[in-house]
Amino acid sequence: MVAISRLIVKGGLAVLPHAVAEADIIAEEGRLAAIGPGLGEQAVRPGDEVLDAAGRYVLPGLVDIHCDAIEKEAEPRPNTLFPLEMAFLQFEKKLAGHGITTMLHSLSLGVGLSLRGEHLVTEMIGIIHRFRKERAMIRHGIHLRYEVSHLAGLESARKLIEQGLIDYLSFMDHAPGIGQYKKPDAFERYVMKNQGVSREEVAQIVEELQERRKRIEWDKLRELAAFARQRGIAVGSHDDDSRETVERSLRCHAGISEFPLDLDTARYAAERGMRVCVGAPNIVRGGSHDGNLSAAEAVKCGAADVLCSDYHPASLLHAVFELEKQGVSLARAAAMASLNPAAAIGRDNEIGSLEVGKRADLIVVRKIHGIPVVETAAVGGKVVHISRDACL
Repeated sequence: MVAISRLIVKGGLAVLPHAVAEADIIAEEGRLAAIGPGLGEQAVRPGDEVLDAAGRYVLPGLVDIHCDAIEKEAEPRPNTLFPLEMAFLQFEKKLAGHGITTMLHSLSLGVGLSLRGEHLVTEMIGIIHRFRKERAMIRHGIHLRYEVSHLAGLESARKLIEQGLIDYLSFMDHAPGIGQYKKPDAFERYVMKNQGVSREEVAQIVEELQERRKRIEWDKLRELAAFARQRGIAVGSHDDDSRETVERSLRCHAGISEFPLDLDTARYAAERGMRVCVGAPNIVRGGSHDGNLSAAEAVKCGAADVLCSDYHPASLLHAVFELEKQGVSLARAAAMASLNPAAAIGRDNEIGSLEVGKRADLIVVRKIHGIPVVETAAVGGKVVHISRDACL
């Protein structure tokens, strides 16, 4: 394989941190070396890869800090578990095609709503960590979602943090009657659908969960969060549903509020200095499937500044351009899916925007019948995805 000394992207509309402008981009040794008009006219060196982006948008690679789709890749239907390595490698290719160049895979510890069994979660974490060291198309990390009532998991979580395997820690409280499961029977219906269990089995899950919740040790959770923060790991909360829960999250050192359930809670979290993360599917579909906060409304009134794909990676890029249709500047919308999430996890000095000196993670996007499609994706200045359409 011939080493590529430079990547040159010519003639595209570059989506910069605060503007969109026609510019050429030169990447050298994995970093953005120059951005500006007319740069592509410089003499091309042997081994350079040149991309013609005329009539296309050039965006920073998307940074996704919350996506649990890897779990569906491994277990697409209840009780149909596929080899985890196979699931990861196949999923990675899809992510590059969706324009996601940094993915924090969200894996749940404690409630059993996703990959069931702590051994499966730790095995998947090990696989992701091994592949991101040995070979990877994109940048990978782990978002550990910790169920606050999981009394037995504190030591496991601490050990994963000590081993340097966790990039982001968030706390969640999944139980009937609270958060996203406030509506009667919402929790039971979700678990039966997701796990393929019977009404009797889910009743037992609910009983055990309610019993565990009586013994939540908030002091120990705060200690775990402080331990993570000391190691530079971002901490977040999940499904805040009131100002009181925002304050509780802040006491647990959370700097990110994911999926607040209503606008008042989202506004309050933002006012208290938290990054507020909303789901891209909510924007693409025109609202919450659970009847909760409208993500687009939160964005437009300044109560949300981070987008994640949640459960549907293809939605992240689409949400950026949907927000533009609704009057949000493209630069601001793109930053919500790149620079802002990078800042939320403390990596904005390296990734998240098209700025000289940063990692050369970028995507070339064209619209087909108004739908944004990734033609080319590059990570560290190396092309990792090219669509068939780009070859026509």
